[in-house]
Order: sequence, then C-alpha cells, then structure tokens
Amino acid sequence: MLKITFMGAGSTVFARNVLGDVMCTPALRQCEIALYDIDGQRLEESRRILDVINRNVNEGRAVIKSYLGVAERKEALRGATFVVNAIQVGFYDPCTIIDFEVPKKYGLRQTIADTLGIGGIMRALRTIPVMADFARDMEEVCPDAYFLNYTNPMAMLTGYMLRYTKIKTVGLCHSVQVCSEHLLKHLGMEEHMEGRKELIAGINHMAWLLEIRDREGRDLYPEIRRRAREKNEAALQPGAEKHWDMVRFDYIDKLGYYCTESSEHNAEYNPFYIRPGYPELVERFNIPLDEYPRRCVNQIAGWEKLSRELLEDPTLSHTRSREYASYIMEAIVTDTPIRIGGNVLNTGRLITDFPEHACVEVPCLVDGQGIHPTHVGALPPVLAAMNMTNINPQLLTIEAARTCRKEDILRAVMLEPRCAAQLSIDDMSRMIDDLIEAHGPYMAMYR
Repeated sequence: MLKITFMGAGSTVFARNVLGDVMCTPALRQCEIALYDIDGQRLEESRRILDVINRNVNEGRAVIKSYLGVAERKEALRGATFVVNAIQVGFYDPCTIIDFEVPKKYGLRQTIADTLGIGGIMRALRTIPVMADFARDMEEVCPDAYFLNYTNPMAMLTGYMLRYTKIKTVGLCHSVQVCSEHLLKHLGMEEHMEGRKELIAGINHMAWLLEIRDREGRDLYPEIRRRAREKNEAALQPGAEKHWDMVRFDYIDKLGYYCTESSEHNAEYNPFYIRPGYPELVERFNIPLDEYPRRCVNQIAGWEKLSRELLEDPTLSHTRSREYASYIMEAIVTDTPIRIGGNVLNTGRLITDFPEHACVEVPCLVDGQGIHPTHVGALPPVLAAMNMTNINPQLLTIEAARTCRKEDILRAVMLEPRCAAQLSIDDMSRMIDDLIEAHGPYMAMYR
C-alpha cells in the first residue's frame, strides 16, 4: 500500500489541505497516512479531523495512523513513498518571539522573518539539525522516498537536504501558483487570465514573473507596468488609501518585473524599504512591521474555536486545493506528467547566473521517473543581482549549519542585505550571541 508520511501533522489546517487533497485523488485514495508530531494534543486533533474527511470524501479507504515524538519518528517514516514536511522548530513561543524581539534591541525591524534577514537565518539554523535527523532516519527506513518540503526558509532547508543528504527533495511554495493571477486581478486585467502563458524563475520568495502573454501570445507586461505605476502613484497622493502590494509594484517600476512572494515579505529581503534613517518609507510603502507575530497571535487565539468547529462537524468535507503535493504524488504514481514550480539545486546551471549549489525555483516536469527541473538560462542582470544578494547569505547559513561554528554564522549575517546596511560587525556578533543564548536548547549546537 502507498504510504504518505506527514511531518508536523499538528499543523492541522495545512495537513487537512494536503492530505484532504490526497483523499480526493483516485490514484492516491487507498493509502496509509502516517501523522507525525511532537505535540500530542494537536496530533490527535489532526487525526480526528482527517478521520472524518476520510469517511466523508474517501469512503474510509485510507488507513490513518498517528506517531508521537522522536521515539516513534522512525516508524512513522518506515516504508514511506512520500514524506511531506511542515514542521516549525521552536514554535511561535518562544522562538519566533525571540527572532523579532532580540534584533529590535539592535534597531532591526522585521515583517515576517521566515526566509531571510536575521530571523530567517536563525530559523534555518535551528531547523536544519532537525531535518538532518529526519534524513538519517529516511536513509535507513525509506531511502527512495520523495521529501516534499514546505517549511521555511525554503531555499536554505531544501538546499541543505539536496547537498548534504541522499534524500530526493523538492521545495514547494504557495506563491508560484497564484502570482500572475493575483497580479492581473489587482490591476483589473482579469480578461487576460484564461489561456495566459507565463515563465517564473529565480529563488524562493524572490522568483520573477519573467514573461506573461495572453492566449493570443501578446506581451502583457507593457500594460502591467503602466497600470502598476499608476496604481502606486495614486496611492501616494495625499489622503489616498495605500494598497497591499506597494513594494512589489515598486519592483515593477524600478526593476521591470513582478515578484512571486508578497510585499510584506519582499520589504525585508533588501535594504531599500525598512531603513532607520528613513522611517517615512514604512508608511509610504504600507509595510506591516511585526506582521508575522500578529498573525501568530490571531491564529492562536482563533485556533480553539476553529478546532472545536472542525472536530464537531460530522459533515466535514474537502475539495482538492492547488497545493502541489498531491499533484506531484499523482504524477509519479500514475506517470502522468505535470509542470510545477519547484525548489531544486541549480545543477547544470539551470539559471546560468547562479552557482550550481544555489537552491533555485524553476519550472519542473514531474512524471513517473521523478522531478525534472528545466533549464531557464540567464535572467535580466538586475534580477540576477537582486537574487544573488539573497543567495550569498543562504549559502553561508547552510555552511554555518554544517559546521556549527559561530564564526560562520557571523559571515552569513555580514552578507545579509539589511544587517549589512544597518549594523557594525561588532553589533552583529553581539546580536548573534544574544540570539543563541535566548534560544537556549534550540541553538545549543552552535559554539
């Protein structure tokens, strides 16, 4: 029987989406689902919710089992064909809080802190050791499994798995599927959505909409650029209301191209928008500082009510989502090709501007033989340059996770764009020490 293991199954809503998708897919329905987490209560809630969906949409075809804690991890993985990863090491409390509050003492403000910046670096450094443990178990009990990684920071975690383990890994994000759709809707160009053709490539959360054409092959970018510029100019007029995508529309104006991930994310991947000497930029570009902690607090506050509603609903159902995971599994199991946007190593210089050991986000073909990245070639020079400012600290963070040396962490922070723009090297070193101390056991391996 096909076995699908979900690591971090206490992420109930996401587990429901991915595994609900599995139960909605004829080729995958009759499977064993292994739920793994270190939080017993959340694990049990996920199992109960998925049992209801299994009955209601899948006639009980799937066999669902739960595995709690490190002692049961290897059994959860044993014999798996696919492993979905959605863990958060250190949770919101304490680790996310620490990632935001300690850097504030050094004048560093953040919005999301899960991809780059000092917060993204810390998240990678505490997550990579856990994923390395997963990989060692997988190499023993399911060496041929595909590891579908959804955990951030995507490029650093996926890059580590692909470079330093034997596990077949691809990183998956939500932003590629919805990039051009959200852009066209926001600009009032919905009539061009059906039949459009596009090319997206770069790195996770900073991949570029390189080409977009309508069903007749006409280039949509000239009109996109005009409307995006006008929309930002209108939002900057006195008394006007700001919109939610000011930073990415400024990217279109200054760089010429739109980017996959949201404006609140991209505001912190460069030194242009959040600058202590220019506080007016935060208001001008509608940048929500401390956005991720706010979301976490709201989600935690709403979880008890949502969990109760889900657990008490005997009619709970599911409609297949646009998450890539079930489509990848289906394509491999049935040898029916699909195209996805995947995070993979730049082996063979898929993007010729970047080193081969960079983790890139490019179109990939998936079929019965696995996941096949496609060659993109060179990016426009300014886009490649923007990506490289993020690739450099990503590669150095992976090296720091490999060596467990604080001096290598410092090198990663020195090359991180916003840290480099705002802090002295001495302050960077002190901030790293403070973060390692505050994270306690989650960062004890770094000396």
